[in-house]
Parts: sequence; structure tokens; C-alpha cells
Amino acid sequence: MSAVLVVHGGAWAIPDKLAKASVDGVKAAAHEGFLVLKRGGNALDAVEAAVRAMEDNNVFNAGHGATLNTDGEVELDAIIMDGRTLDCGAVSSAKNVANPVSLARAVMEKTSHIMLTDRGANLFAESIGVVRVPTETLVSEYERTEWEKHKNYVTGVNEDFNCQWAHDTVGAVAVDCDGNVACATSTGGIRNKMVGRVGDSPVIGSGGYADNFSGAVSCTGHGESILKVTLARLILSHIEQGKSVSEASQVSLQHMGDRVRGAGGAIVVSPSGQWAATFTTERMAWAAVEQDVLWFGLDPNERVKEQLSQ
Repeated sequence: MSAVLVVHGGAWAIPDKLAKASVDGVKAAAHEGFLVLKRGGNALDAVEAAVRAMEDNNVFNAGHGATLNTDGEVELDAIIMDGRTLDCGAVSSAKNVANPVSLARAVMEKTSHIMLTDRGANLFAESIGVVRVPTETLVSEYERTEWEKHKNYVTGVNEDFNCQWAHDTVGAVAVDCDGNVACATSTGGIRNKMVGRVGDSPVIGSGGYADNFSGAVSCTGHGESILKVTLARLILSHIEQGKSVSEASQVSLQHMGDRVRGAGGAIVVSPSGQWAATFTTERMAWAAVEQDVLWFGLDPNERVKEQLSQ
């Protein structure tokens, strides 16, 4: 079968001044992840590579470019999951780590646990030789300026998803040539969040889920809303009931809007290679690669096609 990789750069009201950079960033990340698959790599390696590319791009709120909490600190969350075995790893409230998705994978592969948080996550990072990076290198000038302007959590949440300030989560899903699926999600959270606040991104079944029996999902949007409906697992449950990946995503996001008034988005891939990128926010930067064809979009119903160079 053909391999497929899909990425998102966050579902929110992306302002025009960040639109091109956001689209360029997800296209580059999708290409990076698909190269792993094209060279014979597995789905887990591909989603890690794609998410790392976005964590290294300060346009996105993950790794470099992360938001600041009320104390002006960066606290990072991430998850990665292997649909073949259901193995997964996560970190929450990790500090001074450039690539939390890789730290999450290390938790999965090097410990007997699923999630490490705060001090424990950083102690583990140090124990395996992860280089500690200064907070200043993870925060863009744009974020520092906006943090100074909006030092109120409630205002920050409203503006994240209804207006045009701040930015959200990144994620990737993939199915490889063997039919194995994987997901990864990474975020810096919501600007001006309380110290220690953890959203949906590192929580299994909410920010992401992967199972070879149904598919892989990475979610984005208002974390508290996603947690309330366990959005990633909800989408997969609809797929298991016979819905297409697109229908499952739409129904689940609509339910979140109706039930808890939450907005967000999701990318999904099935073991057979069906995929979807769906959102209920004003915009979501996304990109997908299948058979050397790159698809991408930003606005509702936008679906642009490009042929990748050989």
C-alpha cells in the first residue's frame, strides 16, 4: 500500500501576517516526514520528524515559538503513539527542551511509564543527555510582545480562538507501507495559562491516538474542550462504527461545538490510507502527502494540490 502523512500547524484565527509562513511551514514539515516514509522508514519515525520540523520553526507554538505562561515561562507538552503496539509516551510542563516530541518518544522507549511531567520530565531529559536550551531561544519576539499585551488567561483564551492573537498546537499522523499508523502532537499551550496547566496535547485519547485497527488522529484547538469530549478517541470510535475519516472528524468536531462550545481541528489517517484535515476554527494550516502529491490548505474548503519534485 501507499504511505500517507498529514500534518497540522494549529487550528485558530491565523492572521494574514502569519498565513504564508504557516502554510510554508506545514508544507515543509509534511515533506520532511514523507521523506522518512519514502526511504523506507516507519510511521512513528515519520510523525516524529514532521513534528520536530515544526518545533524548530518559531511560526508554530511548539518547541521554538512556544507561548508563555503567567510567569513568563515556557511549559511544553507532547505525545507520540505507535498504532501497531499502542505504545505511547508523553511529557507535560517540560521546560527548556527544544524538541518535546522526541522527549516523549524517549519516555515511551526508555521508561516503563507513559507520561512524565514538570520536574520529572526535565530530570529524565537530563539523564538521557537532552541538551537544555535557554527560555529566550524558545520564545519569538512576536510572542514576547503579545504576552506583554495580554497578561490575562481568559482574554488569552478568547483571543486565541476568536480573534487573531496567539497560536496553537502542531501535529502529524501517518500510515506507512506496512499499514502501521502513528500520531504525534506537540504544543506550548495557551498564552498566559496558569503555571502547570496541561491541555489536551499530551493526553492519550484527547490530543492524539493511534491504533492499527482504526487509524491515527492528532487534535488541535481549545484544550479544555478537547479534553471534555476526548476528541481523538471520539473520532476513531466513529470510524469503528463505519464512518469515513472525513465524516468521523466532522461529526466529532460538531459534537464538541454543540456540547461544550469548543472549536478546534483534527487530522486523521486510516490504515488503508484515507485521510482528512478538518476544522471548525477560522483557519487551520495543514498539509498532506500521498504518492508524491502534496495537498495543503489554510481556509475552510481550501485544498491545493502540488506535485512534489522527484
